[in-house]
Amino acid sequence: MLTEGGARRLVIAEIDDVRGHVTCDLQILRVEVLPFGWLFYWGAIWDGQNGQRPRLGGNGPFLVDRENERLIRTATNVPVARQIADYERRLRREAHARNTAAKQAAQQP
Repeated sequence: MLTEGGARRLVIAEIDDVRGHVTCDLQILRVEVLPFGWLFYWGAIWDGQNGQRPRLGGNGPFLVDRENERLIRTATNVPVARQIADYERRLRREAHARNTAAKQAAQQP
């Protein structure tokens, strides 16, 4: 099972991949705790020269699942709440499939 610190390291590794393609500093800006893991918002930090945060394209938050250690980059064109709900439905479908397979295996001689 993943800890928040472990999830943070996964996200930082993904952000580091982006750093080579932009000229501004990037960091995790906010973390939301979810029932199954965390949502990491990230972006550019404030520019000391003009006092504004540079705008980035494609910097949707990262969804990290603590149980299976999945890191999912969310889309920027779909509301985050909808993507969380979609992922929760996916988890329920996966759990149902595992339960069904376990029941079938238990019934075989």
